[in-house]
Amino acid sequence: MVTREVDATAIHALLSAAVAAPSMHNTQPWRFGLDPDSRSIEVRAERGRQLPLADPQHRAQHLSAGAAIFNLRVAAAYLGWDAGVRLLPAADDPALLATVQLTGPATADWHSPLRDLYEAVERRHTSRMPFTGRPVPETIVTEMISSARAEGAHLEVPDIPGTRRLLRLTQAAEARNADHPGRMAETRSWITAPGADTSYGIPITALGPQDASGRIPVRDFTGPLPAPRLPALRFERHAQVALLWTPYDRREDWLRAGQALQRALLTATVHGVRTSMLHQAMEWPDLRTAMAGSRRLCCPQLLIRFGYGPDGGRTPRACANPAAGSVTGPEPRAFHTGTGPTD
Repeated sequence: MVTREVDATAIHALLSAAVAAPSMHNTQPWRFGLDPDSRSIEVRAERGRQLPLADPQHRAQHLSAGAAIFNLRVAAAYLGWDAGVRLLPAADDPALLATVQLTGPATADWHSPLRDLYEAVERRHTSRMPFTGRPVPETIVTEMISSARAEGAHLEVPDIPGTRRLLRLTQAAEARNADHPGRMAETRSWITAPGADTSYGIPITALGPQDASGRIPVRDFTGPLPAPRLPALRFERHAQVALLWTPYDRREDWLRAGQALQRALLTATVHGVRTSMLHQAMEWPDLRTAMAGSRRLCCPQLLIRFGYGPDGGRTPRACANPAAGSVTGPEPRAFHTGTGPTD
């Protein structure tokens, strides 16, 4: 599908892709503004859907916004446009995280590698279920690593001892979270009951089981509260994980890391690989520092678990209809990017 007109249908496709990005606890902490005159979409931080205890510096929020930015780029490529991105374009407007401008229609022989990721945008979601333990082939792992590198970040897949070290640090963070009443209350506030009238948070039916062996530190969203739980299951014996990191730790680095994260996740999805985010250690400064090990200029951003396994439960997404409040800004109108019929 290629279009040369930014009409309501195209805007819906762009925003539907954007809101399909992952976010911590499915907070979806973003808003989108439309500027028809410049053919730009503004990506803004939504202060009402932040996590003050787990994410006091809003680093995870920037990762989520970066993932949404990347999805906008993918959808733009699929629709036939190139997309120019400016990160943090206004020093006097810190809530404005980025602008994504549709810079023009593609030529007939133009093909963006991002376009091939479009079908994976809707299919990608976090799997909180056990994986089979079948190793992901090295060729796919290498492609995931290259995907992150193309966005200015690093994706490091450790050996077995390194994997165990990272999982131990994550387990330590999970234990701290469980012992912190405020953090547990904040996490539980984003769990929704079946049939709840909300597009945010995680339905309790989408939560996964705990690992009966204790090797994989799955986040416990409900704590000691009486709630329906899946019985504990044995997870894969040898987990495959990848540490996403950047050399620096500025706001723009977080946004780039989010784009790298989403590109790696979509690459995995194209190949039928499931992914799961392990963020707990990033929520404690000392444990986050320890995740870097002895490397200098290594700022860990997220630990990704990946492998083959069942689909798992899905989380809802906000409606991408501008009239429904998923975007801010003027009412969209059609504007043209060239002459000739729409393909």
